Amino acid sequence: MESSYQGGVTFEDPGSNFQRLTQTIASNIKKISQNVSSMSKMVNQLQTPQDSQELRNQLRQIQNYTQKLAKDTSSLIMELMKLPADQPANKLTRERLSDEYMITLNSFQATQRLAAQKTKEDVKKAKAQSVTIKDPFAMGSSGNNKELLEMGEPNLRKQEQLTMQTERSLIELEERERDIRQLEGDIMDVNQIFKELGTMIHSQGEVVDSIESNVEYAAENVEAGTQELRQAANYKNKLRKKKVYLFLALIIVVSIILIIIFHR
Repeated sequence: MESSYQGGVTFEDPGSNFQRLTQTIASNIKKISQNVSSMSKMVNQLQTPQDSQELRNQLRQIQNYTQKLAKDTSSLIMELMKLPADQPANKLTRERLSDEYMITLNSFQATQRLAAQKTKEDVKKAKAQSVTIKDPFAMGSSGNNKELLEMGEPNLRKQEQLTMQTERSLIELEERERDIRQLEGDIMDVNQIFKELGTMIHSQGEVVDSIESNVEYAAENVEAGTQELRQAANYKNKLRKKKVYLFLALIIVVSIILIIIFHR
């Protein structure tokens, strides 16, 4: 990467910086797209026999990584938008990358929404099926103690297993509720990215329109100036022709006068 050092400050070549940013952005977009494809497969496995806590943990990890990657890519695109795109090819590259990123980001958000929707359905279903946990060892009355003894050891073990299973279900329920809150927060972050990029692209569009208007105005002025020069040249040519005609007429008149004088 070419750079120069002046006055204690390193100045990076704009062309090299543009190339570095475009390469990094293109690589990030590819990674995000691949992650979204993997997330989509995982989300489709939710609420199926393939669903498991391990699957949900993997989905959470890839979701967190992709969310961070999306934020970093957004910052890079905004930095790219601020660089001058003097060459038409650079401008096209910048527009292509921003469009591809917006499309990929939209797919990512759609996958997030589907994951949040399915998780909410699971939580709602789990709450509807939840039962009140009773501790069999907390029965205080003598009558209850008698019933407890009559249950026998096998029934006590079964009750303990049921209690432990219910507690595990409650822990998983709390984790899924945390996942919902995180997904909703991430979706809001993606919405903010859309808003910031939209504002940036709109602002860049106004600048481009302004530049194009100035170019058109300059072109009109050049055309008008060319027409004026052409008219001035035509006027000058006509004036030169008039002078030639007048000079020839003068010569003819003088010649006639001289012929008359010599003839006499």
